[in-house]
Formats: sequence, C-alpha cells, structure tokens
Amino acid sequence: MNGLALLIPVALGLGIGALFAFFWALRRDQFDDLDGAALRVLIDDEDDEITTVASAAPHQRAGD
Repeated sequence: MNGLALLIPVALGLGIGALFAFFWALRRDQFDDLDGAALRVLIDDEDDEITTVASAAPHQRAGD
C-alpha cells in the first residue's frame, strides 16, 4: 500500500508533464508539416555525397 502512495502521484505528475509538453509543441507549430517529414525519408542523398567527396581537395578526401 505504501508503494501505491508513491506511484500514483508520480504517474499523475508524468501524465501532466506529458500533456504540458504536447500542448507546448502544439503551440510552437511542431506539427505543421507532417507530409514533408514523411516524404523526406524517400529523398536519395547518395548523389550529393559522391559529388561532395569528388570535389574535395586531395588532402580532404575520405580514406586519406
């Protein structure tokens, strides 16, 4: 029974903290562009990395 006296307020505090964090993120427009983040995964960045390494000076190339 003593454990419940400690765990219930802790659980309520964590729940209220999570609710506060959600409303804070909502107010700061963190959920504005949901489609952009989902489509960003599909962008292939390998071409950009190859160009960057190839255009680097010889002393800056990867593997040297």
